[in-house]
Amino acid sequence: MASRKVWCVLVLSFLLPHSYAHTDFFTSIGHMTDLINTEKDLVTSLKDYIKAEESKLEQIKKWAEKLDQLTSTATKDPEGFLGHPVNAFKLMKRLNTEWGELENLVLKDMSDGFISNMTIQRQYFPNDEDQAGAAKALLRLQDTYNLDTDTLSRGNLPGVKHKSFLTAEDCFELGKIAYTEADYYHTGLWMEQALKQLDDGEVSTVDKVSILDYLSYAVYQQGDLDKAMMLTKRLLELDPEHQRANGNLKYFDYIMSKEKEANKSTIKTESQTEKETKAKKKGPSKDYLPERQKYERLCRGEGLKMTPRRQKKLYCRYYDGNKNPGYILGPVKQEDEWDKPRIVRFLEIISDEEIEIVKELAKPRLSRATVHDPQTGKLTTAHYRVSKSAWLSGYESPVISRINRRIQDLTGLDVSTAEELQVANYGVGGQYEPHFDFARKDEPDAFKELGTGNRIATWLFYMSDVSAGGATVFPEVGASVWPKKGTAVFWYNLFPSGEGDYSTRHAACPVLVGNKWVSNKWIHERGQEFRRPCTLSELE
Repeated sequence: MASRKVWCVLVLSFLLPHSYAHTDFFTSIGHMTDLINTEKDLVTSLKDYIKAEESKLEQIKKWAEKLDQLTSTATKDPEGFLGHPVNAFKLMKRLNTEWGELENLVLKDMSDGFISNMTIQRQYFPNDEDQAGAAKALLRLQDTYNLDTDTLSRGNLPGVKHKSFLTAEDCFELGKIAYTEADYYHTGLWMEQALKQLDDGEVSTVDKVSILDYLSYAVYQQGDLDKAMMLTKRLLELDPEHQRANGNLKYFDYIMSKEKEANKSTIKTESQTEKETKAKKKGPSKDYLPERQKYERLCRGEGLKMTPRRQKKLYCRYYDGNKNPGYILGPVKQEDEWDKPRIVRFLEIISDEEIEIVKELAKPRLSRATVHDPQTGKLTTAHYRVSKSAWLSGYESPVISRINRRIQDLTGLDVSTAEELQVANYGVGGQYEPHFDFARKDEPDAFKELGTGNRIATWLFYMSDVSAGGATVFPEVGASVWPKKGTAVFWYNLFPSGEGDYSTRHAACPVLVGNKWVSNKWIHERGQEFRRPCTLSELE
């Protein structure tokens, strides 16, 4: 038996997803799919455990019924019962031996696997950071795509295959996570949704008192004292002895009385009244991203539209890579996505078979995507980039080598000095907020270690379709490029003079529904001196 358990443990260690320490599951759908298989295995093991436990309980039940009859008889005449030497012996035997055996039976894992499986696999489960990360992703999607809490709670999202809904308890948890971030705007939204679902008759483990406790404080923090008073009074109707609510009510009364006194002594001007109204208006906290609204509008497909006159200048064509011998007889399909900066899309440029090979090579080494810290010059994780990535070299696989060669032939640029192919998989609400691919003048050491100069151009493969969201947007110019499996987009980050093109600031919008896989090649300046020479005009 012992050797069998050891064997089970060894087998499990190979079956576990990427048997390595926990690493941010929520940042990659690709890694989260492994958890689905893990949970399925646990459910199968649990069902076996239940069957075994039912069989065990049947044995225990029979033993209990037999002892029930015996003790009923014995307790009516204890001395007479024990006067029979066989009964006395059997009592000693039962209490000394049989009850111990029963205890072992009760404590025994009859399935010989479920409890040990759980113990082993638990170390690979998502942790609090994953749960909080997934919750914050829902809040991010809510803001980016203008989703009200009821729509999100009911799971009414575009393109969903497997509809799901949030319980009142789920809504309460979302509100609590927002509360821990001092995000009282979202705390209020989700506590109100939890309360609404309870008022509509939903049965839940969470109670209205707990919800109202958080909600009243969140509303107060947003400046709506009247509503906070009303919610606190409702809480006290349910729980008159609630200590914090009673204290808050006294405090709210005190604040309101002070305001009334101030109102009597001061005649407010119309502008003062408007300022106070704006101060009380609910909304998200102050943002660190100046182009947030423009960026989110583009993600929703609501951004700047190109004029018909400009649109007429965009073409689709068969492209031979500027008479590259490999593409003269078999040119590729190319179309213009935008004019300034010029963004072109190549269609049917990577096959499904190649995509699967790239994904399989990348999956085992996916890790949390990083960004360059301008202060330290080192790579670090950031909340504004939610994905996992892996780097693939040409020498690892003929497929990667072939892809690199294809990029070189079609761009006319030398990829020998380019960075390795980066494969990225976006997680729940996965995104990369507006950023530049090239290093600005205040980041002179960004690519110093590479010794290949700045990033002159970006090539981006789309390796999956995305049901909703996930566009690549350029907030400076109002361009939105939508994922389409098997295609790639290309643009220059630098002008021929070497100066950075600030109009190429771009972002990967949060994935609303679906799974987004991309891979990109960052091509550097060194090696391009005769392939893309400087022009006579410094400003060109």
